[in-house]
Amino acid sequence: MDPVDKMKLVESLCQVLQSAGFFSIDREEDVDFLARFSKLVNGMGQSLIVSWTKLIKNGDIKNAQEALQGTETKVALMLQLLIHEDDDISSNIIGFCYDYLHILKQLTVLSDQQKANVEAIMLAVMKKLTYDEEYNFENEGEDEAMFVEYRKQLKLLLDRLAQVSPELLLASVRRVFSSTLQNWQTTRFMEAEVAIRLLYMLAEALPVSHGAHFSGDVSKASALQDMMRTLVTSGVSSYQHTSVTLEFFETVVRYEKFFTVEPQHIPCVLMAFLDHRGLWHPSAKVQSRTAYLFSRFVKSLNKQMNPFIEDILNRIQDLLELSPPENGYQSLLSSDNQLFIYETAGVLIVNSEYPAERKQALMRILLTPLMEKFKILLEKLMLAQDEERQASLADCLNHAVGFASRTSKAFSNKQTVKQCGCSEVYLDCLQTFLPALSCPLQKDVLRSGVRTFLHRMIICLEEEVLPFIPSASEHMLKDCEAKDLQEFIPLINQITAKFKIQVSPFLQQMFMPLLHAIFEVLLRPAEENDQSAALEKQMLRRSYFAFLQTVTGSGMSEVIANQGAENVEQVLVPVIQGAVEYPDPIAQKTCFIILSKLVELWGGKDGPVGFADFVYKHIVPACFLAPLKQTFDLADAQTVLALSECAVTLKTIHLKRGPECVQYLQQEYLPSLQVAPEIIQEFCQALQQPDAKVFKNYLKVFFQRAKP
Repeated sequence: MDPVDKMKLVESLCQVLQSAGFFSIDREEDVDFLARFSKLVNGMGQSLIVSWTKLIKNGDIKNAQEALQGTETKVALMLQLLIHEDDDISSNIIGFCYDYLHILKQLTVLSDQQKANVEAIMLAVMKKLTYDEEYNFENEGEDEAMFVEYRKQLKLLLDRLAQVSPELLLASVRRVFSSTLQNWQTTRFMEAEVAIRLLYMLAEALPVSHGAHFSGDVSKASALQDMMRTLVTSGVSSYQHTSVTLEFFETVVRYEKFFTVEPQHIPCVLMAFLDHRGLWHPSAKVQSRTAYLFSRFVKSLNKQMNPFIEDILNRIQDLLELSPPENGYQSLLSSDNQLFIYETAGVLIVNSEYPAERKQALMRILLTPLMEKFKILLEKLMLAQDEERQASLADCLNHAVGFASRTSKAFSNKQTVKQCGCSEVYLDCLQTFLPALSCPLQKDVLRSGVRTFLHRMIICLEEEVLPFIPSASEHMLKDCEAKDLQEFIPLINQITAKFKIQVSPFLQQMFMPLLHAIFEVLLRPAEENDQSAALEKQMLRRSYFAFLQTVTGSGMSEVIANQGAENVEQVLVPVIQGAVEYPDPIAQKTCFIILSKLVELWGGKDGPVGFADFVYKHIVPACFLAPLKQTFDLADAQTVLALSECAVTLKTIHLKRGPECVQYLQQEYLPSLQVAPEIIQEFCQALQQPDAKVFKNYLKVFFQRAKP
């Protein structure tokens, strides 16, 4: 619709509504009517703004000014609806409000009335962010979820206000924050919470690079620093309401760089984390969130933590207790939250300024109780008869392994482990945990935990972990399901990619047992309509191909070659099948990567006996049969990537076999597919082009034409 016509239509509608008394909403008690009316006003306001935008773009300044004036006359009504106590009514007008602020952002100078409108919107947003008395913090339902979503909308308005007038927003928040925290003891919880929340929201509303809120713009930095100082010294962290407590911790972590500017406040915040206000809070919700936030706080300020390390470790000692499933004993934190505490303890020890001997001693103090409990619980599991008890013991054992694994996140590589003198402690952990792999009970749970620990130790201990791998692999390949193998193969891939030739003897030894385990699972019969089993097999095939890709890509192809001619074919035929028979473009792409790599390595005159025949008998046909399948969708992005790798494979065959390859395609293979002679000639010319990209582009066109 023409913007001027639309503007006139909206204005005439407004006049009708106004003359009928609809704009006197303060006297209207029908909430459902007001919700609908709010939507109508929102639509009218946004329509005027769309007209203004188009008119400005067209250079029609006169009519644009009229559209802006029309918009301005609706702002008072918009504000009444925005501030309405019913959140649905308020929510329905937010779009108009947001777009109006977008107009103001584009104006070079604001009138006094427009500045007043900005301030009014700001005050409305601050008021509407406030929780109701009825909000149920312990059992949040549908109403609470709707308010959380509504708050997100208000946050977008606050961000837009910051773009229009950052100075005004900062001054308004500072005023509300300071007056509230001066008297927080006598302030209602929702007012205390929203005051801290506004400070929290300023971090995103007034963005800076890398959280540097306390440098650069002096007035802004000074205001934020002043508010943070007030927050941590006012005592508001002791407010007896979970919403205020959580907002306090969220805010000190968001503005962690404040503590590099004023480190004298670190002890009082640490105490808040470490007493009844934080990790020991009676609310599980506060405990849970605080465990995560405490971990972030310590990691971000690790250079400032040194004077407090021993004290922190002593205070969190009881929170590290492994909770065995007997005597009804419950640990103070859930196992998920304990993971954060163990990680924090590891970070404190590793990043401390202590000598290596002290770090090693502290890490041993941290991990020895886990190892001792693990041994006892594993013995109990072996003797347990009741299935429920077996499951709870296995979970506890898994937690112990997970906690030890989490402490190692403080290390980035083997060098840092050695510098801290902690290699021996983690090797002891490995020796303690590996016997769980031979336990016939609760295999899935135990294997999962130990496997994750091995992944971490490969990073932390590097070659020191290698003596443990053969035995661990042997146990993990016993009685395998598809899921077990899917999770085991990435471990072997990690070892192969990292250690390459060092693990060649191990790979030679376990290569065929691993393949037999994979094929045994893939060949198991399944119900025709069992989607779950079909998906598991698809994912296992992908894992198998990823394994072969890692082996060939890590310069370890001799591991395959050394398996003997019969076994090599057994290894490679599934790769041909994966490239051609299964409509899975991700797997097809991987298969063509494997095939092109093997052709590159073995496709020359000095390659393994019989491989040249395999190229012409299997690999070349695969490069044509796969793209000719109806399921090979050339409009799909993943399939196009598979075709690209198919092109690379054909180019590599041509590179390694030379004119012989062209002759085979020209005289034997392509004629067998009933390809016209002129197309064969065209194909071979494209294949011989030195620019691989030209051939890739041609191949897509070739198969688009070839498909019926």
